[in-house]
Amino acid sequence: MSQPSAELVALVDQLASEHHLDDEGYRALLANRSPELAELLAEKAVEAREPIYGKKVFVRGLIEISNICKNDCLYCGIRRSNTNVERYRLEPDTIVDCAREGWELGFRTIVLQGGEDAYYADEVLGDVVRRICESCPDTAVTLSMGERNRESYQHLFDAGASRYLLRHETANPEHYARLHPATMSWEHRMQCLRDLREVGFQVGAGFMVGSPFQTMEHLVQELRFVEDFKPDMCGIGPFIPHHDTPFRDEPAGTLDMTLYLLSLIRLIYPNVLLPATTALGTIDPRGREKGMLAGANVVMPNLSPVAVRKQYELYDNKICTGEESAQCKGCLGLRMNLIGYEISVDRGDIRK
Repeated sequence: MSQPSAELVALVDQLASEHHLDDEGYRALLANRSPELAELLAEKAVEAREPIYGKKVFVRGLIEISNICKNDCLYCGIRRSNTNVERYRLEPDTIVDCAREGWELGFRTIVLQGGEDAYYADEVLGDVVRRICESCPDTAVTLSMGERNRESYQHLFDAGASRYLLRHETANPEHYARLHPATMSWEHRMQCLRDLREVGFQVGAGFMVGSPFQTMEHLVQELRFVEDFKPDMCGIGPFIPHHDTPFRDEPAGTLDMTLYLLSLIRLIYPNVLLPATTALGTIDPRGREKGMLAGANVVMPNLSPVAVRKQYELYDNKICTGEESAQCKGCLGLRMNLIGYEISVDRGDIRK
């Protein structure tokens, strides 16, 4: 085993203390990635996280409300042109019931995620948010419902939603264009993120690791984006191909690079809420535990009705599609305890 060079160790130390590197510094850390350097970064990431969040792992109850989507993103299993998907949409009463079940299990953050389904217009979705807030006291309602206009975001915020997750997918406009249809634009995605922040949401962004056509320069730009925008939440996970998309034969992103980037993001912004994603658990049986040990502090078990979970398939072989909500939460709690962490079901707001 060869230890990282003094120059690389100095870069890690600088990032840990200043939370900033120039592009050359990020490039050097990415180009010289090694198991030893990854271990050093993970140690520093945990050191950065613990004064703020300790050993707590915040749990978000995820409800996948619809797999109907107007968009045709080339990597996504529920893209509009995939005719093999059995489409579904949860009724408002069902969504509120799922949220209430999660609340009774102890969850104090509920995440509503879905495709860009026109059924969930402002009045419908806003009413669902309002009902969840009324029936689940002291619960943070998080939305992940794609691109909407600023007035829509304001309406949902006024209804009681406090967080919004909108992965930017890539910080490079040209790369974005290779992953999405011409009807979608990187500029509009970035405008949505700015609108969300100005409205008052805690804003989550994020990107795919190892997505088709991704280069090291793109990853430098991702790190620069995190440093500049400072998302309250940053969801990164490995790209995993879906068999019914144009990228079906593309290689998946790797566990090692995802963990490495989790550590870098934690050092760039120590306060960030950083999930160990389901995709990470899909490519490695202990992926979520390894994510925690690399600097993550959030997991998102599924509260969707078991009957529809297999239909919300953004990528192949997604885990936890058959578990009941309580079973899923209990399994995660045990997994976290085994590595010395503890599940926290409180709201888990960002601490600044």
